[in-house]
Amino acid sequence: MTPAFAPDSPDARNLHVIAPDRLDDWLAAAPPHWAGWLKATGFEAGYGETRLLPGADGVEAAVVGLGSAQARRRLRFGLAKAVASLPQGDWRLTGDMTPEERSEAALGWLMAGYRFDRYRPGKAEKPQPRLVAPEGVDAARLEAMAAGEFLTRDLVNTPSADMGPDELEAAFRALAARFGAEVEAVKGEALEAGFPMVHAVGRASDRAPRILSMTWGTGPKLTLVGKGVCFDTGGLNIKPTSGMHLMKKDMGGAATVLGLAKMIMTLALPVRLRVIVPMVENAISGRALRPRDILTSRKGLTVEVNDTDAEGRLILGDALAWADEEAPDLLVSMATLTGSARVAVGPDLAPYYATEDAVAAALEAGAKAGFDPVWRLPFWDAYETMIEPGIADLDNCPPGSFAGSVTAALFLRRFVSCPRYLHFDIYAHAPAELPGRTKGGTGQGARAVLSALPALMGV
Repeated sequence: MTPAFAPDSPDARNLHVIAPDRLDDWLAAAPPHWAGWLKATGFEAGYGETRLLPGADGVEAAVVGLGSAQARRRLRFGLAKAVASLPQGDWRLTGDMTPEERSEAALGWLMAGYRFDRYRPGKAEKPQPRLVAPEGVDAARLEAMAAGEFLTRDLVNTPSADMGPDELEAAFRALAARFGAEVEAVKGEALEAGFPMVHAVGRASDRAPRILSMTWGTGPKLTLVGKGVCFDTGGLNIKPTSGMHLMKKDMGGAATVLGLAKMIMTLALPVRLRVIVPMVENAISGRALRPRDILTSRKGLTVEVNDTDAEGRLILGDALAWADEEAPDLLVSMATLTGSARVAVGPDLAPYYATEDAVAAALEAGAKAGFDPVWRLPFWDAYETMIEPGIADLDNCPPGSFAGSVTAALFLRRFVSCPRYLHFDIYAHAPAELPGRTKGGTGQGARAVLSALPALMGV
């Protein structure tokens, strides 16, 4: 599935975008049968409110409401609600819209075309109406954003039986091959020796753990690290049934960095891109990691395992240490790491941590430009003692329920020395159908990072 805009043509029908405060003027200038129809059906130009407009041979055009400024603040991609109401064919947006509103509408339209039908081959969805790229938008960039998002959603939505470490590696290699990137894989004895925490987390499963690195391009060094826990039982600190229902998405960090990498490579940005993904299944067997075990990480730091269900920060610790060894200009990690982050900001915001205020400022601007909301949480130094158990250098899960996302971020920071580091504690799942976002797997933070790269990397 490749999201793309339709070519402009005379056959494209108009989708008129109307703001509520301009509705009366628009109706006064519209053909009487259109105006009468809209008044009779109670059209008020609410955000995403859509009506088809009749013509001699059927549907001639359509209108969609721009809604109030408050409504637009509350809901992203509201104009994408129109897609489900429109007949097949090509459509062109018309009306008074800012460049930002046109870009948001166009991106939302592309993302509304996503379907996950791998397990419903006999129920293929009907073709979606297509949008002509609105004037003034960067069509190639929006198409790249949507294509990267589709990859992320596909990976997260695939059940763990079909998305274990082998399958995630295959997806990783397929993306690398498409763009001519180099791949390095570390497995078996080399993994145990070089990445002890990755091996320790994954050794209980008969689906062998591994870590992969992809390298592409030239320019300033950008390294992305994604958590690739293909399923998380919690290990010996086993999760309850309710806690396992969504654990196929515990590789959402890996899926998101692969989606972001696809965006970057599709746009041929002048960066030296490296993507690192540790791939494991946190299973239960006689070889499972035990509570109170002490691991020696790749960096040399010792870690007491106080909760085997806090495995994501273990594999990321080794991965970040590897990434940090070549001193990237910007290091970004993404992970479905803590329930505390969901309690703090819910499923729609992507909380992040930044070591530099300038990096955070660039990301905030990128989030606005990419229609990808983020929220900064602090690397709060006063909590450093919470991750120091005394018996080892670090505690992977301090007791108590306070500041769980912050202490996890502080744990990861211990494995990083490069000055510019961003960490995202994402959810990677939309719990309900929303405009431009189907229920299920979703990317978070990728478009914000992509849009921030000009400021962060000078590209």
